[in-house]
Amino acid sequence: MSNVQEKDNKEKQMNKKGNSNIKWFIQVFIMTFILSMIFSYISANGVSHLNLVSAILILVLVIGIGIFFDIIGVAVTVANEHEFHAKATKKVKGSKDSIKLIRNAPKVANICADVIGDICGVLSGAISALIAMKIGEQFSLNFDLQFLLSALVAALTVGGKALGKGIANSQSTKIVHAVGIILNKFRRKD
Repeated sequence: MSNVQEKDNKEKQMNKKGNSNIKWFIQVFIMTFILSMIFSYISANGVSHLNLVSAILILVLVIGIGIFFDIIGVAVTVANEHEFHAKATKKVKGSKDSIKLIRNAPKVANICADVIGDICGVLSGAISALIAMKIGEQFSLNFDLQFLLSALVAALTVGGKALGKGIANSQSTKIVHAVGIILNKFRRKD
């Protein structure tokens, strides 16, 4: 009788986990879709009306945001939860939020590195296309500059993320704690 109950419990747990994964997929899909629409609209309409220097600065900012959130995503996955338990017992601000981040590392990393990172990647591509058109029009260039700009944006993004991963690995505790402190400031006090 106990083997049957164990089997039933395992099946229930598997179904619950499967339902949780489907729910997470739907949440991430909707969040990504909405954020992508908003940011794409803002970048397409906003950047097209800016001068060349401002558009380039926004492009650098978008690349930087993608790298920054990738660093957070990696730091959360490699940080050691035990270090924050000691801080939490000493009532260090942000420690409890840091523990929550680490305990939810797969979701946090997915949001930071995949959702925000991929949106920034798409935006930087769109912005670089607009910048290429602006440069072509402004300087009457006869060749397609988009290939060069796309390669430059990709190299900056991938290189920046590679550098960021090293920083995230070596400074994971500091990074996660800083994010925990920020989250602590925005969290509702009960």
